[in-house]
Amino acid sequence: MRHLVRAREHGMDCQPKVVAELGPGDSLGTGLCALLTGSDRYIALDVVPFAQRGDNVAVLLELVELIGQRASIPGSSEFPEVKPFLDDYSFPEWLDTDGRLVDVLDDPRLRLMVDELQNGPGPTPVINYLVPWFDEVRGFQSTVDWIFSQAVLEHVDDLFQTYRAMHDLLRKGGVMTHQIDFRSHSTANAWDGHRAYSELSWKLIRGRRAYLLNRLPLSAHVQIMEQSGFRIVSVDRMILTPTVVRTRLATGLGVVTETDRETSGAFVVAIKA
Repeated sequence: MRHLVRAREHGMDCQPKVVAELGPGDSLGTGLCALLTGSDRYIALDVVPFAQRGDNVAVLLELVELIGQRASIPGSSEFPEVKPFLDDYSFPEWLDTDGRLVDVLDDPRLRLMVDELQNGPGPTPVINYLVPWFDEVRGFQSTVDWIFSQAVLEHVDDLFQTYRAMHDLLRKGGVMTHQIDFRSHSTANAWDGHRAYSELSWKLIRGRRAYLLNRLPLSAHVQIMEQSGFRIVSVDRMILTPTVVRTRLATGLGVVTETDRETSGAFVVAIKA
């Protein structure tokens, strides 16, 4: 809902019918929330099968209750680290245009969603869980209205391939929103300390992990998005004072601007041109 609210503030169509999430992790909750607020189909894209079906049924039923109550979006007092921040965390009533949430929350649709979470997709699935997603997405090209991710793209090694794949999935004019976290993720004491490690040191820190951090700054993401065929609509930055002096920045980071150095996170809205 945070993504929808912020995208709407920037003039985006916030009633997507087909929604895809990059890197849902151990919960499909955000995608299930999209289905419960008007979307017809949810496509989860991941590299490793984290999500557990039984857990997601419990999440779904709790979301039904919260949405039925028109509960407020959890704010900074409950989740102080979750971004993007909002000016107003009340339930976005514009999601309930013409009372459509009543239809979305009816029993037949819920039974279908529960069945798919427990037993896998049926003949005409509402939920598609694609893992590893690069091998599974060809049949979905140019069908998606909105792609989003939450603190995922800082972990992706091949950003160009990833942004290009998202471009292929989106229909013309489709929207993507991404919250990107540029902090060190406990790999250093300072929030930007990971930018000071040499390539060899970083390789040793990463070890055999399938992924860690790509360490690329905001300007690199923006450049690759544009090269992949996206038009940037807005970039909302989170700012912290940099601690790593420019002369100590790792050479493998490419060009790091002064804006990059102070950007600890960003919420990006873009459309397929």
